[in-house]
Amino acid sequence: MLILFGYVAVVASVIGGYMMVGGHLAVLLQPAEIVIICGAAMGAFIASNNGKAIKATLRVVPKLKGSVKYNKELFMELMALLYLLLAKGRQEGMMALERDVESPAESPLFTRYPKLMADPLLMEFLTDYLRLMISGNMDAFEIESLMDHEIETFQHEAEIPVNAISGVGDGLPAFGIVAAVMGVVHALGAEGLTPEEVGPLIAAALVGTFLGILLAYGFVTPLATHVRHQIGEVEKMLQCIKVTLLANLNGYAPPIAVEFGRKVLYSTERPSFSELEEHVRAVRSQPSGNGQG
Repeated sequence: MLILFGYVAVVASVIGGYMMVGGHLAVLLQPAEIVIICGAAMGAFIASNNGKAIKATLRVVPKLKGSVKYNKELFMELMALLYLLLAKGRQEGMMALERDVESPAESPLFTRYPKLMADPLLMEFLTDYLRLMISGNMDAFEIESLMDHEIETFQHEAEIPVNAISGVGDGLPAFGIVAAVMGVVHALGAEGLTPEEVGPLIAAALVGTFLGILLAYGFVTPLATHVRHQIGEVEKMLQCIKVTLLANLNGYAPPIAVEFGRKVLYSTERPSFSELEEHVRAVRSQPSGNGQG
């Protein structure tokens, strides 16, 4: 919705300002310029990326229309789940978590949080490191190093579509210039035209520069920035899990370990200490069979 609102604001501002000075919209309708710019940009996108990058970019585009996924409510649920898991491991031993980790869909702890279970990336990250903690064969330093490598790998892989989209945005102004130059060449190369006839052709050619810059900075580049923000939200979830589990490995009690996780969150999503404490207390008092979304 925010992307659509932003696009409407861009179009309204540019076209509205153009109309205020008496501009004619018909002049801006240049199908040939659009074909040159968009076609060249698409060709450059295909030529500069491999199959994996193209597929990754195409998978990202449909996700842009979704609303914000990683909000304060979801972070609260994540920290509540972490508390329940670590509290059970502290009270009954880490081996007691083995069945929960191996079959989350059948676990009374995981099934409380269907929103978290619907995210395969988070579930895989959480269960993998809980499995390592249960095995007891790795110390906190080794697990932290492995977590850092995995988060770094996720970041590099997730930024492939960002770089691909940014590349298209960077190239659009240049392709706009190409379209404009070709239009000028056409206008100046035409024989027998009077100055009054050449003028509209030059104006039509310059529309190419306008379209290239507008598409780049008004439409394509903001998409890359939006995807980068989404990646940052996922990273913050992974970091919250990382810090909480490491705090537990270093001997801190579950409430303190969860507090470590709270501290790494952005201020816009971070619950206050009292909010988290009340939420954890409410979760702790609920029977394990209760559903919670």
